[in-house]
Amino acid sequence: MPDNLFTGLPASISEEMVEVLARSSNVRIERIVSNGQCSAEGFWYDQDEHEWVVVLSGAGTILFGDGKVLRLQPGDHVLIPAHTKHRVEWTKPEEPTIWLAVFYRD
Repeated sequence: MPDNLFTGLPASISEEMVEVLARSSNVRIERIVSNGQCSAEGFWYDQDEHEWVVVLSGAGTILFGDGKVLRLQPGDHVLIPAHTKHRVEWTKPEEPTIWLAVFYRD
């Protein structure tokens, strides 16, 4: 029986929801659901893994440590190399933003 990335969404959430869909020693795939949530003030991701992320629904803005800003709409995707400082600046508050993120190591 297949699963669906658009089912099982909570009616409302106070914190971003992260669900690991699959993992191995080198790869992790997550469904992330945001509903107006963003990174805490002053917090930056600086991960040991590469991250490829796509927005499936909603919208979000990622700020990079070098000042680059990406606004992502459904279908937009980006590869964030390991140790690239970034943060989620904004997600759409009126509807869930569903991200599919693939984390992997060389």
